[in-house]
Amino acid sequence: MVERLEAEDPTFEILFTPEDIKQRVEELGYQISEDYSGEKDTPLILLGVLKGATPFLVDLSRSVQHPNLLIDYIGVSSYGSETTSSREPQITMDARIPLKGKNVIIVEDIIDTGYSIDTLLDILKARKPNSLKVCAFLSKPSKREINVPIDYLGFEIEDKWVQGYGLDTNEKGRNWPYIAFKK
Repeated sequence: MVERLEAEDPTFEILFTPEDIKQRVEELGYQISEDYSGEKDTPLILLGVLKGATPFLVDLSRSVQHPNLLIDYIGVSSYGSETTSSREPQITMDARIPLKGKNVIIVEDIIDTGYSIDTLLDILKARKPNSLKVCAFLSKPSKREINVPIDYLGFEIEDKWVQGYGLDTNEKGRNWPYIAFKK
């Protein structure tokens, strides 16, 4: 008998199970490994956007096979305590590893309007990495106000508030091993 997984909060419904997430993250890790297999001497930095991308970054890093894989973090605030994205995101914590000459993949939890990732791309391009790509776990194309590149994508979703696997509502729900949407 298969047990039905239910969200911890009854106002949410599960969209992606832990198994769905694991499979997709492994696929992304494989694709990234393949794409950078010819550049083993150049460091590859997975740059996680705090806080939401942390579980995704950790799982993704375990799936990427690269001898010079580095992990770092950057903080960008676009929500605060609100549930709508700001048009003026702020850098709240900077990366510690110099990016110049390295291959950098920004690892983001979700891209909706595009303002945060667009701002981050502009800032990081000025640091002259060898390459700069975007890996997003989730994307809401219907919310997009700025066309931004997403080189690696976990899942495309409708315009619903989601929580779990790093995404939160006022810091709650980040620890859920699944993605759920508000009913």
